[in-house]
Amino acid sequence: MYFADEAIVVTNPEVSSVRDSDRMLGLLASKSRRAANGEDPIKEHLLLTRYHPERVSKGEMLGVEDVEEILAIRLLGVIPESTAVLKASNAGVPVILDDQSDAGQAYSDAVDRLLGKELPHRFLDVQKKGWIARLFGGRE
Repeated sequence: MYFADEAIVVTNPEVSSVRDSDRMLGLLASKSRRAANGEDPIKEHLLLTRYHPERVSKGEMLGVEDVEEILAIRLLGVIPESTAVLKASNAGVPVILDDQSDAGQAYSDAVDRLLGKELPHRFLDVQKKGWIARLFGGRE
């Protein structure tokens, strides 16, 4: 952290996680070489993980806007809650290699944004179920 030029702050949309991230941002701003030498601050990016739009709409977790407002740093990406992450972890492979999964696509988008591409954020809204899924209570 002391020698960092850029930092990706990873947090979950839960109050305790966001508070911890806020403390880390404070440390980045005050305890780095850049801060000690009066240089430009570390370039900070926000990666929001385990995001679940349905839980946000029910008020069970913070929304993207809430987290951005609290931390006041640029949003790099939003990684949706996904079973693909657990499957990839159990298989010992990075989920970003699963370009068919929403989490893999979201990580890929975040990397592209870090490298300077302008991309819209995906997976932020509640996915509406089709009539078959509603009828049988499952996922499409």
